[in-house]
Amino acid sequence: MKVSIIGSGYVGSVSAACFAELGHEVICIDIDEEKVKLINSGRAPIWEEGLDGLLEKHSQKTLIATSDYDYAVQNSDASFICVGTPSGEDGSIDLSIVKAASESLGRAIAKKEHYHVVVVKSTVVPETTEKVVLSTVEEYSGKKAGRDFGVAMNPEFLREGKAVYDFMHPDKIVVGAIDERSGFVVSELYRGVDCPVTHTDPRTAEMIKYVNNSFLATKISFANEIGNICKQLGIDTYEVMDAVGTDFRVERSFLNCGAGFGGSCFPKDVKALIGKANGIGYRPHLLESVVGVNDRQPLKMVELLQDRLGELGNRRIAVLGLAFKNDTDDIRESRSIPVIAELLRQGADIAAYDPMAAENMKKVFPDITYCKTSSEALEEAEGCLIMTEWDEFGKLDKEFGAMAGKTVIDGRKMIDPKKLSTDIDYEGICW
Repeated sequence: MKVSIIGSGYVGSVSAACFAELGHEVICIDIDEEKVKLINSGRAPIWEEGLDGLLEKHSQKTLIATSDYDYAVQNSDASFICVGTPSGEDGSIDLSIVKAASESLGRAIAKKEHYHVVVVKSTVVPETTEKVVLSTVEEYSGKKAGRDFGVAMNPEFLREGKAVYDFMHPDKIVVGAIDERSGFVVSELYRGVDCPVTHTDPRTAEMIKYVNNSFLATKISFANEIGNICKQLGIDTYEVMDAVGTDFRVERSFLNCGAGFGGSCFPKDVKALIGKANGIGYRPHLLESVVGVNDRQPLKMVELLQDRLGELGNRRIAVLGLAFKNDTDDIRESRSIPVIAELLRQGADIAAYDPMAAENMKKVFPDITYCKTSSEALEEAEGCLIMTEWDEFGKLDKEFGAMAGKTVIDGRKMIDPKKLSTDIDYEGICW
């Protein structure tokens, strides 16, 4: 089939490359000419494992990029909206980019004689596909949904750093369509993927995405709350979670205690669902608590460091890990951001290191010291905060001894305190 993808960010570029790998002809649409040039040259506009290889393989063959909506719509059967949905100041979802994409799609569909399916892949709150996208396309195309064009919602469930793998090996595919014809077109795009398709309506598909992410975020905040209690009682919270996780009703994943969750999805999606609930007159106390625990958790790292070192003013502190998770350069909602901000407020001298995310963090904190290696960051530091689960951080004690003599606060349990090989003043955030 022929597919156009609106937006070449994280979801859009991965979807485009993977649809091409599945044998479809793909056109990327982006108003950013630099991203268009990158994709047409076979390079990815973001870092994601395996993405560059797919773009290099398919670019200028079955995958091209353009800023021309008319060309893309005329030469495709379905258009996927994969644009950003940032949070507003109150945490509610900002749909302005989705609406702008829908307007452009409507104008292009107005000029097309044949049936076209509009598919929302951006994460949007329930009712958005029908009340915003469908109505906007109808308004700007002068055509009728369900007769002249189709509409569907097809949420993504991709882990950053593993998005290409997850797209090609999903545990679920959800298609929420306004009618059978729309659903059939979207389902056919996944014919080459070994996974059953859940068929439903758009607002249910939208809700599935939010519930999926909110539940995982809830597990993390729950684990951190329990971890904070266990620490006060001298109990190994990981031993607790290992045992609790053997219960098939609970399952072990996302029960690791630490500095909290970040990234482009969990914080934004939980807040958006809270905003939607408040908008319909329901206060979601549990979800509010999930966000509250997560907001407070990283600051415990600084509190523990203060307990060990005292005043932090003019003291050199190494911050290891700037990305919100390992295997990505994404710093969105990274737990390092509030930690660095608090250290700066207290006058600390910060030496930061991350194998991939330093350039992105420089846009947020341009005046701290960025080091080329973790050993360099630790060289003259009195204290160290481990914020991201990069494998190399777990080897600093045993292989390099770089942490010897330092006060180390571990936010990700990268170091086993029972196996310390050098003189380290070590403490875990929840253990």
